[in-house]
Amino acid sequence: MIDPLVLLAFLPAALALNFTPGADMLFCLAQGTRGGARPAIAASLGVSTGSMVHVLIAGLGLGYLVAQYPVIFDVIRYFGAVYLVWLAWRTLRSPLGSSDIQAMPTSRAFRDALLVNLANPKVILFILAFLPQFVDPTRPVLPQFLILGAMIAAGGFFINGAVGVFAGSIGQHMVKNPSFERILRWITATIFGALALRLLFEDKRI
Repeated sequence: MIDPLVLLAFLPAALALNFTPGADMLFCLAQGTRGGARPAIAASLGVSTGSMVHVLIAGLGLGYLVAQYPVIFDVIRYFGAVYLVWLAWRTLRSPLGSSDIQAMPTSRAFRDALLVNLANPKVILFILAFLPQFVDPTRPVLPQFLILGAMIAAGGFFINGAVGVFAGSIGQHMVKNPSFERILRWITATIFGALALRLLFEDKRI
């Protein structure tokens, strides 16, 4: 389906993108710091799942609507910012006691990461700008989008998950101290707030 030489050119580019810190990585970092390894991995899976949804939409050609109509872009962007602010508020109100960390459901971390990724229209716009460079228009486009997108999503899952797990191992030791517990809550809430501001004020152009 895809020329092996194209894949060889795509792999280093995809890895470079996965290693670049961004909103997804920061979100997994926040989940790992707050809840440990399992929520961090679940959040990374949610991010990768959201990325594949964007890839599917872009491959079907619906991403053209988002790129052409700024109103759609703004609605999704503002929804994502509001949701991140809500996550920050919830974090400040939820103590990070050790029992809370152990009981944190991975399904919630997955859902939050999925929604944050889906609410960021920059993801689909980036996919529309990046993936077509490696797509052969003489072959079926959607399968190529899915294969290349799956490679990015898989790399992102392992890298973002590793960042979150590393942060979680530190967070598990720190939360034993009540002062550090409060600091972690503020750090996590600040990250969510910063991501919300980034969505609100970032340039709309690729």
